[in-house]
Amino acid sequence: MASALALLVNLVFIFSAVSSLNALSLNYYAKTCPNIDSVVTNAVKNAMMRDKTVPAALLRMHFHDCFIRGCDASVLLNSKGGNKAEKDGPPNVSLHAFYVIDNAKKAVEALCPGVVSCADILALAARDAVTLSGGPTWDVPKGRKDGRTSKASETIQLPGPTFNISQLQQSFSQRGLSLDDLVALSGGHTLGFSHCSSFQNRIHNFNKTHDIDPTLHPSFAASVKGICPKNNKVKNSGATMDPSSTTFDNTYFKLILQGKALFSSDQTLLTTSGTKDLVSNFASSQKTFYEAFVKSMIKMSSITGGQEVRKDCRVVN
Repeated sequence: MASALALLVNLVFIFSAVSSLNALSLNYYAKTCPNIDSVVTNAVKNAMMRDKTVPAALLRMHFHDCFIRGCDASVLLNSKGGNKAEKDGPPNVSLHAFYVIDNAKKAVEALCPGVVSCADILALAARDAVTLSGGPTWDVPKGRKDGRTSKASETIQLPGPTFNISQLQQSFSQRGLSLDDLVALSGGHTLGFSHCSSFQNRIHNFNKTHDIDPTLHPSFAASVKGICPKNNKVKNSGATMDPSSTTFDNTYFKLILQGKALFSSDQTLLTTSGTKDLVSNFASSQKTFYEAFVKSMIKMSSITGGQEVRKDCRVVN
């Protein structure tokens, strides 16, 4: 009995030690790489000067990373041999701006070799993407490790643009995220561009009685239908997520209330009283949205799961 108790105590100690080793901290690199934040910010700034789509790309990249195996930079790994990596999975083929993380990693390695994970760099870059687009800023907890596994087949786990509220809730809850987090993080759709394929279901053959989703505002439906005709042959055609698609603001929530959001997964936020109230609150107060978004981003980006600090973000050590 005593030996069993001792074993239990030892196991508890071991798990506690592992947990504390994996714990994130605002001061994680205070001694080993104190300038990490500014180095990453400079890399994002430089990229934004040449390409205004970079912020949306980095925010989406971080989200897609965290939702598969935790925030472990597995989305950055290249396919190798017979293994098709996450970045080559169907939902991720339109991800871009990986070079921004490469540039940041190179600059960080020059200062602090072998210290800072790619996962932390991506989390910082996503924060900078929001802040440099006019959105809120926050201190990013650090100490993530990089994963060694990346499988394209696992990208089917990502919440899709055609999801209804039940599917979204299940996807988020499986990752410890609440309905409040779901609505707040959906606000990231204020940045960026969508290809026609992500909202075709709402403007062509919606159901047996309607060709167009009746929750879409008629003039908005007509405009996007013009951009995305039924037998669309134009490669990479699509629409911006909102008119101020390079500015991080609360316009997205106003558009949902007007029936002018692109995705089914956007419009479905009005189908429960709780989520509808949040949409209304965020639409009426940008400050309220910013506060909720920061809280939910920190929560999401704290889902960890890696094992190493990669020397090159595209390949395992």
